[in-house]
Amino acid sequence: MSDATPPVPNSEEDIEDAFDTASTRLDREADAILMRDEMRSLGVRPLRRALREDAGLVGDWGRERARRLRGAVEHEPVRASVYALGLGVIIGLLMAR
Repeated sequence: MSDATPPVPNSEEDIEDAFDTASTRLDREADAILMRDEMRSLGVRPLRRALREDAGLVGDWGRERARRLRGAVEHEPVRASVYALGLGVIIGLLMAR
């Protein structure tokens, strides 16, 4: 297998801003209030930015776990196959109940 990772969309593309409605204008005003110095000192961040940052962290965590899993399977393919077979049997037995 190659070490190339699949293309990952930009986190800003994942969360789209809605059209200019009363709700989005209110959101922007709330974000402006949260960006004031007194709110920043409390560690408050706008919701959209928090979502984008958290989505990026989750994506990084998932890519790292997939890379580690791929390495473990490539290092010991027989062991990984036996584990997969065992899990399949257990799931099959549970579903047969």
